[in-house]
Amino acid sequence: MLLVALFLLGALIALSIPVAGVLGLIGLGMGDYYSTAPLYRGLADITWSNSIEFLLIAIPLFVFMGELLLRSGIAARMYEALSVWLAWLPGGLMHTNIGASALFAATSGSSVATAATIGTVALPEIEKRRYNPKLFLGTLAAGGTLGILIPPSINLIIYGLLTNTSVSDLYMAGLIPGLMLATFFSGTIFLSCIVKPNWGGELVKSSWTERFQSLPDLLPPIIIFAVVVGSIYAGLATPTEAAAVGVVVAMLLTLKVGQLNMIMLLHAAQATMRTTAMVMLIVFAALYLNFVLGIIGLTQALAEFVSSLGWSPVQMMIAIVIFYLILGCFLETLSMLITTAGLIAPIVISLGYDPVWFGALLMILLEMALLTPPIGINLYVIQSIRKNGDIRDVIMGTLPFLVAMLVMVGLMIAFPQIALFLPNLING
Repeated sequence: MLLVALFLLGALIALSIPVAGVLGLIGLGMGDYYSTAPLYRGLADITWSNSIEFLLIAIPLFVFMGELLLRSGIAARMYEALSVWLAWLPGGLMHTNIGASALFAATSGSSVATAATIGTVALPEIEKRRYNPKLFLGTLAAGGTLGILIPPSINLIIYGLLTNTSVSDLYMAGLIPGLMLATFFSGTIFLSCIVKPNWGGELVKSSWTERFQSLPDLLPPIIIFAVVVGSIYAGLATPTEAAAVGVVVAMLLTLKVGQLNMIMLLHAAQATMRTTAMVMLIVFAALYLNFVLGIIGLTQALAEFVSSLGWSPVQMMIAIVIFYLILGCFLETLSMLITTAGLIAPIVISLGYDPVWFGALLMILLEMALLTPPIGINLYVIQSIRKNGDIRDVIMGTLPFLVAMLVMVGLMIAFPQIALFLPNLING
C-alpha cells in the first residue's frame, strides 16, 4: 500500500497535477480499492468537522497581517533601519538581509513572502556596493526560509493541526532554534568575508546619530511580535486570538505611516484570499488522505515496520533527515509537510521523541527544501525578482547556508532542549 501511494504521488506530480488534486485522487483511489469505508462516504463529515476548527482562522489572519506590513512600506523602512546597525560587519548589508528576514518572519509567517519582500528591497545593492553576487543572493534565499520557523509560523499551525500538538508550545519551541539559525547564517557570512574580503563589498558607514534616528522604523515589527507572540507566551490569548490582535495592530501601524486606504486594503484582502484558498485546499485534501491511511491501517503498519528494524532512535532520526533531504528536491514545503507529517510524526513519537521538538526540527528540514534544486521555491523567488543572470548563481550562493542548516539539525538531535527549553520553562 505504501509503494502504491508513493508511486501515485510521484506519477501524478510528474504530470503537473496540482498538489491538492494529487492528494484527493490518491485518497479516493486508495480508499475505494483498499478500504471497506470509501472516502466519499466520509467527505462531508471530514470537511465540516475540520472547517469549524477554530485554529484554522489564524491562517488568513497571519497572511493578512503580513500583506499589510508589506504594502504599507513598513518592511522597506525596517530594512533601511537595520542596515545602519548591521552593515559595519564584514559582509555589510548581507547581515542586514538576514536580520531583516528574521524580523519580517516574526510578522508574516511565510518564507516566500519574507524572501520576496527583503529581496525586492535589497537586490539593487549588489551592483551599487559591489558585493559577491552569489553569496548576496544566497543570503536572501536562506534568510527567507526563517519565515516558517520563527513564530508566528503558518506551517507550525498546520503541523499542530495534523498531529494534535499545541501550537502555543510549537511557537515557543521554534523561537530559540530560529534565532540560532539566523546567527549561524550571519556567522557564515562573517567567515566567508574574512576569508574573501572582496566578497563583502563596500562597507556602509553610519554615525550613532543615524542609528538612533532609525530606531522608530524598527519598532513596528518588534511591536507586532511582542503583541502576537508575547500574548501567546503569557497565556493571554490563543494563536487565533493573537493573530486577530496582530491584524488590528498592523492596521493601526499602517494608519500611522499614512498608508491605510481602501485600495490598499482591497489588494491586501485579495492576496490574502488567494493564499488562504490555496493553503486550505491542500490542507483539506491532505486530511482526506490521512483519513484513508488511518482507515486502511497504513500508518500503524509503517510504525510497526520501523520498530521491527531494530534501529536506535538516533539512527532512525538520521534516516528521517536523509528522507526529507531527498524529498525536498522534488516537493515544495507545504506539500511535504502535509503529505508526510501524518506518517512520520507517529514514528518519531513511538521512538520516544517529543512531538513539539519534532515540529521545530521538521521546520528546519522543510526550510532546506526551500533551497534544494530543482524545486527549491526560494531559489525561484529570488531569481524572479532578479530578472537576469543564471539561477545557478542563486543555487551556488545557498550552499554554505545549507551546511549551516545541517549543523543546526545535528545540534537539535544531540540537544533536544534547544527547542524544548522555552515550552518547559513556561509550562512549568
